[in-house]
Amino acid sequence: MVHKLELRTSQRDQFIEITDRVRKIIEQENVRDGMVIVYCPHTTAGITINENADPDVVHDMLMRLDEVYPWEHSKYRHAEGNSASHLKASTMGASQTVLVADGNLILGTWQGIYFCEFDGPRRRTCYVKVQKD
Repeated sequence: MVHKLELRTSQRDQFIEITDRVRKIIEQENVRDGMVIVYCPHTTAGITINENADPDVVHDMLMRLDEVYPWEHSKYRHAEGNSASHLKASTMGASQTVLVADGNLILGTWQGIYFCEFDGPRRRTCYVKVQKD
């Protein structure tokens, strides 16, 4: 079964931690062992796994992405004016796969799953698919 997560972003660039929502889906599906795939169907948003203990990590990531991919650049050609959003989303990637063992996500001590918005604020969706062993 594929689960749809509804998200509302409030800023142009924003990370929303969705780890607990993914955990609830694993519990709901009664998965003991397997894997979960978290997928973003948007070209200006993505999914990443990174530290969830210190909010400065998200700040620093967003800051550095803005430096590498500035919102305005004289050589951008995309008519919608959101080339930076597409570049950032491609850098993060459209999906992440996480293993599940004994009913738990196998994540590092400080890791969390994030939905990455780069063209907000918007209503967004991402999908979660659980594969049982």
